[in-house]
Amino acid sequence: MKRIIQYICLSLVLLVPMTSCDNGFDEMNVNPVQPTDLDPIYLMNRSVLYSTPSSTSLTYEIAIVQQIVSPNGGVLAGGNFNQINRPWAVGTWEKYYRNVLKHTTDVKRMTADDEDRSNLYNMARILHSLATMILTDTFGDIPYSEAGLGFIEGKIDPAYDRQEDIYLDVLNELEQATAALNAGRRVENGDIFYGGDIDKWKKLGYSLMLRAAMRHTKVNPTRARDWAEKAIAGGVMTSNEDNLKIQHDFNYANEIGNTLNATEANNYYLAEPFEKFLSEREDPRLASIAVRFIGAGSGPDQNSALAGNPPSGVTLSRNPADQMGMPMGYDNQTIGGVVAQRGLRSFYEFSQVDRTRMVARDAPIFHVTFAQTSFLLAEAVLRGWTNGDAAALYAQGIRANMEQYADYGSNTAISTAAIDTYIQNNPLDTENAMEQLGEQYWVASFLNGYEAFANFRRTGYPALAPNPYPGKDISGDFIRRISYPDTEFAVNNENIQAALSRQGPDDLDTRVWWDVAE
Repeated sequence: MKRIIQYICLSLVLLVPMTSCDNGFDEMNVNPVQPTDLDPIYLMNRSVLYSTPSSTSLTYEIAIVQQIVSPNGGVLAGGNFNQINRPWAVGTWEKYYRNVLKHTTDVKRMTADDEDRSNLYNMARILHSLATMILTDTFGDIPYSEAGLGFIEGKIDPAYDRQEDIYLDVLNELEQATAALNAGRRVENGDIFYGGDIDKWKKLGYSLMLRAAMRHTKVNPTRARDWAEKAIAGGVMTSNEDNLKIQHDFNYANEIGNTLNATEANNYYLAEPFEKFLSEREDPRLASIAVRFIGAGSGPDQNSALAGNPPSGVTLSRNPADQMGMPMGYDNQTIGGVVAQRGLRSFYEFSQVDRTRMVARDAPIFHVTFAQTSFLLAEAVLRGWTNGDAAALYAQGIRANMEQYADYGSNTAISTAAIDTYIQNNPLDTENAMEQLGEQYWVASFLNGYEAFANFRRTGYPALAPNPYPGKDISGDFIRRISYPDTEFAVNNENIQAALSRQGPDDLDTRVWWDVAE
């Protein structure tokens, strides 16, 4: 026993210097340059950067509304052939569900109880609502109430919410968040969209509320009117200075522009219905949008001409009189008949969006604009929901969209004289006012395929002829929604099956809740 006690005492003595060596050990293992706290404005801005439309909108939405089309199938098949292309549906899902909703959810969590950051909290709610609308308009029912909570609450298999419930909550979120924005609170100077300008954020919130209200015109006109009145009373956008846009650069490139300047540079063309609509009305926007490589026999011919070294017999033209849109319903084999009939060398002679201007890598993208808002206001006037001059609002929307083109650069800007002439020659006709508003909203939403597709389904305008491609995967005239990505069936099958049991099969014919047949 005595020897055991001696061993214990010796052990304690030996431990003394060892414990003294631990002094400062914790501090030594802390990286002094690694951040331990994150300002939520950086997460907000990451959400903003991810909110730029996915290039997969070229595959589906922009082709469905017949603005840009490709004759090529494979990975590009989708709206150009009315065919299902599940792998490409994931682009929109990844951007808005896995990134924007996740990051805005984190921003809301980090700022909800911080009075000093209340403006940032409410900005995140507005951006969250915009991303939610894009997702639910695209797919239908989506995870919403449990979205973005995988890390926070362990919700790794979130339930899918009904689209009507989603829209009701989005409207409430927009109302509460917009009203709560306070210019007397901390200014979020790091805000990419508006530099913390609360007045502009309020106009955005109410303009987005008006857009959400109008989604209800076919399914619940009373609700549509009530919320439209709230939005208009709150104060919507009043100039192009209020536009929600992302000004890209070469570090954070325009994703559609990146695609059209790289692998798919020679694969996408202006669709004939869109080009003809502009051409027949002598619309000055066509000169800002289009380029044509007359005499081109290949993609390299186009590229050389665009670089200033046109091959013999190839002419680059931005003249509206020379433009020729690609007709709908052809693939890269059958388009040969059209090429021969029109005396062209190849399909590379059809007009494209000028990738040095409107779809340059650093070109801006517009989410919500004064022009779109003006057309919705004109519609509200025509419906008797608010006072105003519908014809003046219609003209205001056209002018705003044309003036917006200056944001792409001086070589895309439209002169005041050209704008005045177009407006004078194309007044609102009360007998066809709804159709004209739908057509101009379509043009004003060029390159924002999500919104162009949504408003086309809601209003039925423009009155496009169905895509006649014979190998289609739809039974109706137009695609009504996009299929869920394959990954959701693998990781959240039980909840996605519950959604399908409510809204219908996961195909391109199934309508989202607000898109009812008339």
